[in-house]
Amino acid sequence: MTLVAGAGMHPWGKWGRPFVEYGVAAAREALRDAGLHWTDVQFLVGADTIRNGYPGFVSGSAFAQALGWTGARIASCYAACASGAHALEIARTRILAGLCDVALVIGADSTPKGFFKPVGGDRPDDPDWLRFRLLGATNPAYFALYARRRMALYGSTIEDFAAVKVKNARAGSLNPNARYRKTVSAQEVLNSPMVADPLRLMDICATSDGGAALVLVSESFARRRGLSGVRIAAVSTVTPAFPNTVLEMPNFATDSSAGTAPPERPFRSSIAHAAYEEAGVEPGDLSLAEVYDLSTALELDWYEDIGLCAPGEAEKLVRAGETSLGGRIPVNPSGGLASFGEAIPAQAIAQVCELIWQLRGTAGDRQVEGALVGLAVNQGLFGHGSAIIATR
Repeated sequence: MTLVAGAGMHPWGKWGRPFVEYGVAAAREALRDAGLHWTDVQFLVGADTIRNGYPGFVSGSAFAQALGWTGARIASCYAACASGAHALEIARTRILAGLCDVALVIGADSTPKGFFKPVGGDRPDDPDWLRFRLLGATNPAYFALYARRRMALYGSTIEDFAAVKVKNARAGSLNPNARYRKTVSAQEVLNSPMVADPLRLMDICATSDGGAALVLVSESFARRRGLSGVRIAAVSTVTPAFPNTVLEMPNFATDSSAGTAPPERPFRSSIAHAAYEEAGVEPGDLSLAEVYDLSTALELDWYEDIGLCAPGEAEKLVRAGETSLGGRIPVNPSGGLASFGEAIPAQAIAQVCELIWQLRGTAGDRQVEGALVGLAVNQGLFGHGSAIIATR
């Protein structure tokens, strides 16, 4: 069993400082939270940032150097928006294999102004570069395609999308680590500038600076040191199955000879359900969920993907207040990306931080009463995804 003994964050914002600074601050907070020291850490995993030069590509080393060389083993990994979850899985696996007792997972980012663009110059063999050049599919345009799809399939309205922002802004107003801490009205959302029809500025998450960290320990170490922790019950990092019928970025390298039977579930749904199977829980067991709300419309899709309701029923949950703080199954009680923005290597780790605080009962004014089981899910480009289940 792997336990999270400590969680820490550097507040999100646009601070304009090196990403390592945010990661080290989050790591030190997580270590203090666990009652441990950096010299207790045997293994450090850094979630990489690809927009911050060479140190960002070897973030494990960059963080270890900043904290002070101790001889600890390190790893660095990149998995787009799921980087932090993949980093956590590397650390968790090493503990479960009996190769270490204490692991530190860190993700941090310092982001440019505006939406994320491909890195590395002109790369005609890079699908991320090609989607910009051939399709004009910036991230906001991509989010808008999902929103239009939802409107066409289920009759979703812009008022439904605005209601998601209102809900998340209220939760974010109670979170000291959130970048945006003001409540908003539906009319404010609907009056904000159009970005990619039907999505307006307040429907789309920003790009942000920030950092998050977790201290993972083995059950035996926790027992020896008298530490308490929240259990990581499952981590899913499954890839899509071919043929993939979910709206996706163009993939120019799919080998159909490796085809499998048509998937039972769409990709995002399969990510979550693989975690349910590993943890031995069902959607109805969840006390809360942190989902990847790149846009307000996408949050609604996630409700259905993780099994909170049938396809086309997500709007009913929002209208009834069931996914709000105080509702039956609060979603994004942290405030979500709507309140934080994207700091890519940190965001999956930040989701787990929220699960830890909620399951401990230390989330303050946004506390979900009696929280026992939490799910955090996200999806990165080109088959990267993650679902993490934590239990008390």
